Amino acid sequence: METTSRVGTQAPAAEGGQQLPLARRAVDGYLQASFPWYGLDEAFTGPRWLMQVGAAADGAVEHGSIGHGEEPSVRSEATEDKERFAVVVTVAANPVRHSPDGTGLLEATSVSSAAWLAGVGLLSFTWPGQLDHGLRDDWLDQQTETAWALADDLFGPAWSTLSLPVDGVPTSFYYRESAFGWVLAGSTQAGVHVGGYGRGMSAYGLGFAVVKDIAAYR
Repeated sequence: METTSRVGTQAPAAEGGQQLPLARRAVDGYLQASFPWYGLDEAFTGPRWLMQVGAAADGAVEHGSIGHGEEPSVRSEATEDKERFAVVVTVAANPVRHSPDGTGLLEATSVSSAAWLAGVGLLSFTWPGQLDHGLRDDWLDQQTETAWALADDLFGPAWSTLSLPVDGVPTSFYYRESAFGWVLAGSTQAGVHVGGYGRGMSAYGLGFAVVKDIAAYR
């Protein structure tokens, strides 16, 4: 998926030329999506927070993430056993389609797209204790390629299946665990793909539901 990640939209200005608060700019990006957003269902009563959306070259929002629990920092030996968070990634289900200028085709999205975005999301908050700053970029590049290979092979041995409720309906997800946390991905009856990743919160007790009021998230 060749998308551009961004926090909300490009800094809109309020009356008088003043910049809107970051929280308002962030939610504006989510409000521009043509598909429903998913988060954890009402059984989760902890903090919820917006992360970022990803847009195609023509500016259309294609995916985004919503966090739950403690906002994670990059994993270190001091925090790895304390953080408890789960992130839900929503990906618009787009078939292969023509680019806006009519010169080519845009990549279709699938459950693998959600699995890859979730895997890369988990990596972004991961820092193996044995690596120094100079080596992390190389490690991250290698692990990102591995995440893509794994996402492209959902029927492979690295994945198991897990049934979780989505809008109250039992839904099958692809699921895998690693030393850094867990990743899952599946599809919904609402026509979007849902990915997830986290640490410190078991995936087995989670449920997903459409976000009724994305503007209430901060």
